[in-house]
Amino acid sequence: MRKVLFILSIFSIAVSFAQLRTADRYFKEFAYKKTADMYLDINKKGDNSYLVLSRLADSYYFNSEFEKAVPWYKKLMKNYPKEVSVTHIFRFAQSLRSTGDINESDSWLLKIEDVQRDDSRPKALEKNSDYFSEYSKTNNAFLNVHNISSNTKYSDFGGFIYDDVFYFSSTKPAVAEDKLKKNDIYKWNDQPFLNVYKTYLVKSDKKTLEVENPIRLNSISTRYHESNAVITKDGRTMFFTRDNFNGSSLKGDKKNISHLKIYKAKKEGNEWKNIKELPFNSDDYSIGHPALSPDEKTLYFVSDMPYGYGETDIYKVNIYEEDVYGKPVNLGREINTEGREMFPFVGSDKTLYFSSDGHLGLGALDVFESKIENNEYTKPVNLEKPVNSSRDDFAFVINVERTNGFFSSNRRGGKGDDDIYSFTINRCKEDIEGIVTDLKSGDPISGALVRLIDENGEPLSKQVTKADGSYSFKSIDCKKDFTIAASKDDYRNDQKKTATLNVDKKVITTNLTLESLIVDKEGQESQIVIHPIYFDFDLYNIRQDSKYELENIISVMKNNPDMVIRIESHTDSRGTKEYNRNLSSNRAKATKDYLISRGIAPSRIDSAVGYGEDQLLNNCNDANQNKCTEEQHQRNRRSYFYIVRGGKNITSSNQ
Repeated sequence: MRKVLFILSIFSIAVSFAQLRTADRYFKEFAYKKTADMYLDINKKGDNSYLVLSRLADSYYFNSEFEKAVPWYKKLMKNYPKEVSVTHIFRFAQSLRSTGDINESDSWLLKIEDVQRDDSRPKALEKNSDYFSEYSKTNNAFLNVHNISSNTKYSDFGGFIYDDVFYFSSTKPAVAEDKLKKNDIYKWNDQPFLNVYKTYLVKSDKKTLEVENPIRLNSISTRYHESNAVITKDGRTMFFTRDNFNGSSLKGDKKNISHLKIYKAKKEGNEWKNIKELPFNSDDYSIGHPALSPDEKTLYFVSDMPYGYGETDIYKVNIYEEDVYGKPVNLGREINTEGREMFPFVGSDKTLYFSSDGHLGLGALDVFESKIENNEYTKPVNLEKPVNSSRDDFAFVINVERTNGFFSSNRRGGKGDDDIYSFTINRCKEDIEGIVTDLKSGDPISGALVRLIDENGEPLSKQVTKADGSYSFKSIDCKKDFTIAASKDDYRNDQKKTATLNVDKKVITTNLTLESLIVDKEGQESQIVIHPIYFDFDLYNIRQDSKYELENIISVMKNNPDMVIRIESHTDSRGTKEYNRNLSSNRAKATKDYLISRGIAPSRIDSAVGYGEDQLLNNCNDANQNKCTEEQHQRNRRSYFYIVRGGKNITSSNQ
């Protein structure tokens, strides 16, 4: 079943016209099973028009028959290379990916940029060309994936866990198949309309999560679609999706298209009653797939309302009190793409899960997660296998305890159209700990900031080292790659890559060392030490690599506002002594000017002196200069920074 409920229902009007006109009319009524056969027949009679080829391919695509869609999209691309739309290029790329032709899929995805320059989908591929091998790894967080017993040959999908009850949607008929009437069948996929069911959760002997005795919720059922039910923590309020049905007939827009709406019901005894639609619904576009935040103050949903980013976007709306809602807000470009974002679910840990075909994935719809932090959303992360496959994967939910959950998929090997799969959460957790020490002395450094960063560069956690220099990140997901980064004022940063294994309660040790930017030379002034500032031969401009190092000087001075420094600059031995003295003076001045440009007051620089070639670091003097390499000469083109006064709070190490 082509997902769902963003399937639009329509009034059924059957009028007999010529074959093409009839096929077009059925296509506009979303009767894709029927139109696939009709357009195929029209094509066999010699019609290779853009309309026929695209709608034949689309008819297969919308019912997830990707193998059948590919050759017709391919013919469309060949016959109409200049006229082909971005939408059809994308659907062709998706179909190719779902049939396993990844390289060809990627090549077509990149071609979207030739037609639509600002499209985010080819740009994402350019940034991560290895996405398929990355996402094809097995995510060990999800175990015991199991096709549950209640699945049928029809479409079973979605879900919401409330205590020990699981709510889901299904097109299985409420009556015997031989008693189904024409009006009981949804034209999109030739299946009955959706209903909401509930079933009780049980644990099987094989550590898999199972269900038993599905029961249809007759109190909210009509002869049209109902799906995607969610229930408040007190068990008294239900939000669900339904066709725009007024109790006696479907209500449509100006084109007689009936869209989806979110409805609310109240529980009275064992029945759901007092059903009414939410006030921000519209007759002109669809709103559905409700999901609640953990505090139940925000309702998430999916809509194709105007001015979104793609075909369907995820929105949120504040719930202020009973029947009082805010204005719908789009979740923004970080979440939504030009494609379809659907099936939002927010876990108890404030993680947003959703499905998308616009973000890079393994197939059509893939499941992604994004952390909600201060009302902002981190970059979506693909959940990889076994949750995602080459087909549609969606409707991901986890229980409050985060021990198990469900997702839906039309992957190969299922029982029917869409099937529901249960899984358990791998409770494997490991610790990453270590000690931060001084590079020179080996002494532990207290008060250093240590950050845990994931493989995508997203900061996950941070803490400050204790008196003994130690840190410890507890209960980290197993089999993940991380970076540990340490920093402290007046020290050079350090970072190391590390990885958790797959051993529960294992402790991973990652020690770091910080190099002090302040050193004491015996009998001399304290010196701020940075890596050499390199100058090009016979030039005194500050190069880009030197600017990076000078930022350490700026950090030290800003951390010690009473500090005053002296700059000493040097040259190599090539050129006359007088010329080199002037050149080194210009280098010292250029260094001083850069520090001032970065906010250091001129009064904090006591002097900027050039010493020419008087203090060479090697034997590359006048007599030997022709024997020295360029690297040896460059060692002498340097600047030092000495503390004249201030900075008394600095703890120095010995050089």
